[in-house]
Amino acid sequence: MLGQLFVAGVVHGLVIGLAALAVTLVFGIARFPNAAAGDTMTLGAYAGFAAHGATGSLAVAGGASVLAAAAASLAGYLLVFRPLARRPVAALLVAAIGVAFLIRAGLGLAFGHQQRVYQVPLAWPIEVMGLRISPMDLTLAGVALAALAVAFLVLYATPIGRQMRAVADDPDLARVSGIRPFRVMVALWLLAGAAAGIAGMMLGIKTVVSPEMGWESLLPAFAAAILGGIGSPVGAVAAGLVLGIAQEVSTPVVGFTYKIALAFAVLLAVLLVRPRGLFGRVEAVR
Repeated sequence: MLGQLFVAGVVHGLVIGLAALAVTLVFGIARFPNAAAGDTMTLGAYAGFAAHGATGSLAVAGGASVLAAAAASLAGYLLVFRPLARRPVAALLVAAIGVAFLIRAGLGLAFGHQQRVYQVPLAWPIEVMGLRISPMDLTLAGVALAALAVAFLVLYATPIGRQMRAVADDPDLARVSGIRPFRVMVALWLLAGAAAGIAGMMLGIKTVVSPEMGWESLLPAFAAAILGGIGSPVGAVAAGLVLGIAQEVSTPVVGFTYKIALAFAVLLAVLLVRPRGLFGRVEAVR
C-alpha cells in the first residue's frame, strides 16, 4: 500500500514540480509571482483534451498543450506584463490575477464548467518488485522527465539559457554586458508556458479537466517554488517531488480532503530550519 502511494506521489510530484518550475522561472527573472501560471496549466489541459479527442494521440495532445500554453504565456507578457514592467510588484501580481481570471472565463465560455475526462484506454497494471504500477503513470512520468530534461537543457546548455541565468543573477550587470532583455524575456515566457502546459495535461489525465483545476493547483506550485528556493529551477522540481510524495503517502492518515494542507506543513517545517529553502542561496549584502 505504501509503495503504491509512493509511486502515485512521484507522478503527482512531477506535476507540481513542472508547475513550480514555471513559477520560479518567472519569479527569478521577471521578479514577480505569476498568479496566471495555474490557469495557463488549465489552458494546456483543455488544448490537450481537444487535440486528444480529435486524434486519439497523446503525443499530439502534448504538442497542443505546449503550443497553446506557450502562446498564451507569451501573449500575456507582450500585452500585459511588458507594459507594466516598471510598475511595483503588487501591480504585476494583480495584473497576473486578472490574466488568470480572463483565461478561466474564456475556457468556461468555450467548454462549459462541467468536468471532462481524457478518454485513455484502460490497461492492466505492471507488477514491478511487488508494486502494481499503472502503464499510464509510467507514461506520464516519462513525459514529465523528458519535459524537464528539455527545460534544463535549454537553461544550462544553450546561449539563451545562460543569458536567462545571468539576468536572474544580476539584471543590471547582464544588461551592460550586452544581453538583450527582450530576447531573454520571450524565451522565459515561452519556456514557462510550455512547462505549465505539460503539467496541465498531466494533471487533466490523472484527474479531471475543469476551468478551476489550475487555480486549485497554484498554491502547491507556489509552495514548491518557495520550498525549493525562489529562483532555483532544480529546487522547484525537487520540492515538487517532496510535496507530491508527502501528500500521497499521508492520504491514509489525513484523508484526501486534508492532504493538500500537508504541503504547507512541510513547507513551514523546512523553512523554520532553512529559511532560504532547500536550494536557495544567501543573498550578498550590497
